[in-house]
Amino acid sequence: MSLKHAVLAALLEGEASGYDLAKIFDVSVANFWAATPQQLYRELERLAEAGLITARVVEQERRPNKRMFSLTEPGRQDLVAYTTAPPRPSAVRDELMVQVQACDEGDTAAVRSFVAQRMETARAKLARYDRLREWMLDGRDEETYLDEAERIGPYLTLMRGRFFEEENLRWGERALAVLDRRAAVRGSAPEAAHRG
Repeated sequence: MSLKHAVLAALLEGEASGYDLAKIFDVSVANFWAATPQQLYRELERLAEAGLITARVVEQERRPNKRMFSLTEPGRQDLVAYTTAPPRPSAVRDELMVQVQACDEGDTAAVRSFVAQRMETARAKLARYDRLREWMLDGRDEETYLDEAERIGPYLTLMRGRFFEEENLRWGERALAVLDRRAAVRGSAPEAAHRG
């Protein structure tokens, strides 16, 4: 997937400034596609040059003028065509997993702290996703929302992000329990652990 299609999909929500899009990416799109504000601004320029989005300047008093971006019909058509192509398999590149893989020879205490940090990050993301979910539902239950909402794609991707972070917590709890148990066994009877 390219950043191009992530930006086009984000603009389905309506006209947005580069700043607005950076916030959208940070809050909702980040659970499946990460991009820095600089990458977003560069991509917006490319998309505008390609005619897939339009940009208009909004003059503001006491603030710099801002550019508002929206999808064009060719941009919508490009996005439709994109949804018909089979996606490439996901590729996981997770530095923490490499550290966990090497923890038997490395600094297990440091790796344990990194796992705990990952869990804290997952908890923070879940809290943010829960706030976004409540905002999206706006007092409705999930089934009513899914039946009535104009667009359900953002909700489905939010669900995927929540499940991913919940799994990070489950894995982290198990990994910490294993590391703690091994440390206790090796710490209380190091000779027995070496003989086993």
